[in-house]
Amino acid sequence: MGTDIRPELSKKNRYWIEKHRYYELKHFCLQYPIWKKAYLALTDLKSRPADMDSFAKFNNLSDPTWKIAEARLYYESRMKMIEDTAKRTDDVIGDYILKAVTQGYSYDTLNVQFGMPCCKEVYYKLYRKFFLLLSHERD
Repeated sequence: MGTDIRPELSKKNRYWIEKHRYYELKHFCLQYPIWKKAYLALTDLKSRPADMDSFAKFNNLSDPTWKIAEARLYYESRMKMIEDTAKRTDDVIGDYILKAVTQGYSYDTLNVQFGMPCCKEVYYKLYRKFFLLLSHERD
């Protein structure tokens, strides 16, 4: 389900980022489903504080409520960063880009299964723009 996009563009391209930075950001985005699952699971931990350790290993606080709140903020901030960057990339294509970067869908899959409303060239231009914007956001 991965895309076949080249990891490195010409440095003359306006959306150029270094190859390893692109891979770093791509793998950051692919963690989105894990964060979402953990974020949702943290709401059910009120009766099982021992389970919290699998999601929230951020500090040595003894207050389970604080640990849950801290962990939820951690996951929420990362998910929101990706979602907001996708929306900033393009109002219409942003939802498709979000699916691509968080679930590994290619243009062809998005086009066939979800009715992508643009051509491949426009999509990959916006896809690269997303990673440039995310790179600035993560700095």
